[in-house]
Amino acid sequence: MASVHDVRAAALELPRSEEHLIRDRIKFRVGRIVYVALSRDETIIGFAFPKVERDALVASDPAKFLPPEKVDERFQWVQARMAALEVPELREIVFDAWCMVVPKRLAAEQERLRSR
Repeated sequence: MASVHDVRAAALELPRSEEHLIRDRIKFRVGRIVYVALSRDETIIGFAFPKVERDALVASDPAKFLPPEKVDERFQWVQARMAALEVPELREIVFDAWCMVVPKRLAAEQERLRSR
């Protein structure tokens, strides 16, 4: 089971990533763009994810993945239950969400470093 400490470790090792506490919620962002956010009770993680693939992800494992809150439906966003995630999967989710908000060149460079 993944924890907030695992999220923090995965996010803060990425260039330009910053942690912020906004309205009692831990959020990670690059500049002003949030790419990962935890629920107040830290049981749900929301993350940047392509809107066109969202329904397929939620349908693939509804016990793990959730659609975004109603107010977030217009964004490229999805949610997951923290208890259902293993640490390697969580790290991949955080990395993929981060790749959506940074320049493609930086994302490609980090991908090369990860594959070594």
